[in-house]
Amino acid sequence: MELESLIETAARNGASDLHLEAGMPAALRVRGALRVLGEPIPPKDLAAAAQDLIGEESWPAFLARRSFDLSKTISGVRCRINILQTSRGIGLAVRLLGAFQVTVEKLNLHPDLKKLVKHTHGLILVSGPTGSGKSSTLAALIQEINLTETRHIVTIESPIEYTFRPRRAYLRQREVGRDTPSFEQALLDALREDPDVLMVGEMRDPETMRLTLSVSETGHLVLATVHSSSCAEALQRVASAFPAEIQSAVCAQLADCMVAVVSQRLRFRPDVNLRVPECEILMATHAVKNFIRTREFFKIVSALETGADHGMWTFQRYAKWLEGRNNFFVPGQDAEPPDGEAPETAPSPAPRPPMAAAPKSEAKGKTPPSAPGAREKRPIEIEPVEGGLDKILRKLQ
Repeated sequence: MELESLIETAARNGASDLHLEAGMPAALRVRGALRVLGEPIPPKDLAAAAQDLIGEESWPAFLARRSFDLSKTISGVRCRINILQTSRGIGLAVRLLGAFQVTVEKLNLHPDLKKLVKHTHGLILVSGPTGSGKSSTLAALIQEINLTETRHIVTIESPIEYTFRPRRAYLRQREVGRDTPSFEQALLDALREDPDVLMVGEMRDPETMRLTLSVSETGHLVLATVHSSSCAEALQRVASAFPAEIQSAVCAQLADCMVAVVSQRLRFRPDVNLRVPECEILMATHAVKNFIRTREFFKIVSALETGADHGMWTFQRYAKWLEGRNNFFVPGQDAEPPDGEAPETAPSPAPRPPMAAAPKSEAKGKTPPSAPGAREKRPIEIEPVEGGLDKILRKLQ
């Protein structure tokens, strides 16, 4: 079994996921349906591949937890991999991430989503069921800030799925388990790191939710994901994660810091042979904040229906907008490197303070610095290195 060839096959078939199980053939998820591929995989081969992915240093941690999360670029495809112990042996669940620079346009999202990241503080929740593209939408919003504004962005992920190259923003990415022991510790550290924007990969437990709400109240813009099927359910899920005696205080805190909730699901479009996101967008108007504060989440549905003037979208209105759209971006039409790889031309640097003009050269045959064709000095970009600080320190020894 060669994991590289299986991932190449999955990418050629447009699969979103690749599932490997000891003693069973590989399975691809294409357009939401599973498709079996090839012969059963020997348990020894799968165990060897898993041990090679995890590495000797982290192998004891896998044996203790019986699961391990990592992200890696394999055969030119960025993958999020979960390695798990099953009754048959070791299994792998591989999520194939987009091989293009994620943006709002390239994910075929509505341009109104760009307005959300113009806020300087508050909480933006991106919700949806598993596999609905929440992480990609979150990455597109971060990329929108990165391309347009000079802000300090800190991301906390487990694992890092999309690697960003800083453009106009000063961007740092931290992986739980490698760069920080937990989401809680990373959120506490963030308060001392002077961030403008904080991205939390997933709010999994009440402590992470509590710290996320606290950070969003202290003058930072926070983006986070939560599993739910609608905007009202996302807010109710956050509130119900806490004990009953403090839910009123949590809802008041949530109402004060809320900017917007985006709930999405993927819908297959046969005309373009592509799954596109279908969204429900809830804006934090005074009425919506009052419903959250009083825990009347059932009234949010009617607020969505009547909130078109405030930039709100129901799934039905969004579906009508998709039906009238005819300029979908289809991945693979225009070849381009992922954002974590060097492009052919360096991006434009952030604006710098004006400097005194250099004296013009009077010698014949010399091209002045401002003339076309002159080589312009650009900043050196340092790419993320897989393996983190420990691998760098070992190389220096």
